[in-house]
Amino acid sequence: MKNYLIVLLISYVSFSLSQNTEKEKFIDDLISKMTLVEKAGQMNQYNGFFDATGEMPEGDYQTKRYNELKNGQVGSMLNVIGVDEIKAFQRIAVEDTRLGIPLIFGHDVIHGYKTIFPIPLAESCTWDMDLIKKTARTAAREASADGLNWTFAPMVDISRDARWGRVMEGAGEDPFLGSLIAKARVQGFQGDNLSDISTIAACAKHYAGYGFSEAGRDYNTADFNHYTLHNTILPPFKAANDAGVKTFMNAFNTIDEIPATGHKILQRDILKKDWAFDGFIVSDWGSIEQMIPHGFARDGNHAAELAILAGSDMDMESSLYVNELVKLVENGKIGISLIDDAVRRILNVKYDLGLFENPYKYCDKKRSEKELMSEKNMNLALEVAMKSIVLLKNESELLPLNKNNQTIALIGPLASDKNSSLGNWRSQAISNSATSVLEAMTNYSGNKLFYEKGVDLYYNNTDFHNRVNLNFDDRSEFNKAKTVAEKADIVVMVLGEEGYQSGEGRSRTNIKLPGLQLELLKEIYEINKNIVLVVNSGRPLDLSWEDENIPTIVQAWQLGSRSGEAIAKVLYGDYNPSGKLTMSFPRNVGQVPIYYNFKNTGRPSTSIEQVTNSGYADVENSALYPFGHGLSYTKFSYTDVLLDKTELTLKSKITLSFKIKNIGTVKGTEIAQMYIRDVVGSIARPMRELKGFKVVELNPGESKVVNFEINAKLLEFYSYNNKWEAELGDFQVFVGGSSDTSDFQEFELVN
Repeated sequence: MKNYLIVLLISYVSFSLSQNTEKEKFIDDLISKMTLVEKAGQMNQYNGFFDATGEMPEGDYQTKRYNELKNGQVGSMLNVIGVDEIKAFQRIAVEDTRLGIPLIFGHDVIHGYKTIFPIPLAESCTWDMDLIKKTARTAAREASADGLNWTFAPMVDISRDARWGRVMEGAGEDPFLGSLIAKARVQGFQGDNLSDISTIAACAKHYAGYGFSEAGRDYNTADFNHYTLHNTILPPFKAANDAGVKTFMNAFNTIDEIPATGHKILQRDILKKDWAFDGFIVSDWGSIEQMIPHGFARDGNHAAELAILAGSDMDMESSLYVNELVKLVENGKIGISLIDDAVRRILNVKYDLGLFENPYKYCDKKRSEKELMSEKNMNLALEVAMKSIVLLKNESELLPLNKNNQTIALIGPLASDKNSSLGNWRSQAISNSATSVLEAMTNYSGNKLFYEKGVDLYYNNTDFHNRVNLNFDDRSEFNKAKTVAEKADIVVMVLGEEGYQSGEGRSRTNIKLPGLQLELLKEIYEINKNIVLVVNSGRPLDLSWEDENIPTIVQAWQLGSRSGEAIAKVLYGDYNPSGKLTMSFPRNVGQVPIYYNFKNTGRPSTSIEQVTNSGYADVENSALYPFGHGLSYTKFSYTDVLLDKTELTLKSKITLSFKIKNIGTVKGTEIAQMYIRDVVGSIARPMRELKGFKVVELNPGESKVVNFEINAKLLEFYSYNNKWEAELGDFQVFVGGSSDTSDFQEFELVN
């Protein structure tokens, strides 16, 4: 048997080597035939610029790009949608150009394609890697069935600032959890074999530090130190690379005062050299050209030079590579080897996708019609939506609602909305295709249900992209809402952000409920205090007044195609909520950025009464709802927390064990979390860091013993010695249902 396995392994290695040799020979041969103009063309990406199935393009802009496409000067296109359009553009590239090199088609498939899943921040609150992998796999199946073969996802930026609208695209504030989610999403998109017709190339973005934009303002400067870069920002990108991600996208921001697009250390030294990344780097939209207003590049020619020297392989929408690279080589500013390396990386991905073997493999209308919004996909959307919901507060146990003999007033502009819950970056979702809370609650016919919207979010309810059109003075619907609230046993209010109020370019300095919603909530509270507040948002909001006054609060994010059903099932107890926050909720906007894994100060604050300590005079330092927080309709106890040893060596391991018990009356799922503090380090260390978690499902009265294994690898960080290592010394380990758990055990790492 042993000899058989050895023979099998040798055969597999030999086959893999022959495959690689065949690919290298094919690409070497192709590059040898390419002119410098054609090489620069492979590094050029354009947005869809005309209807390829219709009339010939008109106008100088479209005609120029069309001629470049026919001349082999376009290597990729984005935002070309549908089998017919993609096939038409591919036909030009394959049949009309000299070498017939196929295009790679990209699109922002962020949280689904036609079937829309919860926004990524919401989905991260499931802490369920298998489920996250499934949603990415499903999105890849749908997108590939519609002709696409590349997505600009996952966004793996760590962010601590709820003002930044793009937090909705990421996995929150923690690098440990963010790394696991990055890996799961890459594996979901790319599968086990990228040449499989149902997989698409993934893209880890935005490399790097974009989530640290100052003041939460999109595209802004980012300022952080060397150790924050390595310990907090880079781990999810490293995890994506280790998972085999085929592309990276660089960021809009500066790092060390250098735009990321022109940052050689980040792209060539760390990513391509240290991490041995073998895919290609694409710029973000126009980011090469945008180095000019940054004050880093003199003009387009200089920007192209800086970008290629730094390691950016493909230019998205600047047109600078296609216009300037040939001149830069001919003038001796850059070597042809840099061009060849970038082209080779791009061709490698196209080869791995199987595009050279069959350029039209993704263009199958029958598969598209069968796959998009299938029943299976929609059922998955419901499952992940339910698991993404976080129960923030449930005083007086207003939830779950009774299914019979209650009078319920449903109030709020988002309660009947079928569009907002699709969120931003909704790809090819059909407008108004989501189920609403009103529709879903109507199906529970045992209660009397009265609905009033109460207030409009916008003056013009069709213009959701307008950032300044919020309604601040039309209260004409208030009285209708107050009338139904007065006669209700329970008031369910669905309030929050409209889907386009978070996302790219949607930074906010005021993160309270937008418009007049908080005013409406306060007036309803004066009439009926039995309020269940359902919050739809793409970011953590300032819910300080709500927390102080409203007995029950459900964070329902923007949950996608089956949003209303998921919310109703949680409200009525058909699904017991199990989600846990992956971003801390602030007490007010003045606290942000706020995050659980902070470092201590020389004068730590323990009370608001202290004056000369690191705290605020008007609010506690702690989060309103911390990272890891999330309630259930049952309760869990943690007991018998033990370490089997109190000394750990660099080569041994210790086991942390504890008992978790369901001490409530219904079945529930708890996400048990382990945090570790490195008490003294060569650099200041966080007060605690997530280092493990387990999902535990328990019946009433049932208990289980949970074990976590701790080894030296788990304790490593990027140290003062500029390397990843575990330093000897004392450690504290915490377990509980959120990051604010206080009980700990101690151990020591020794030689």
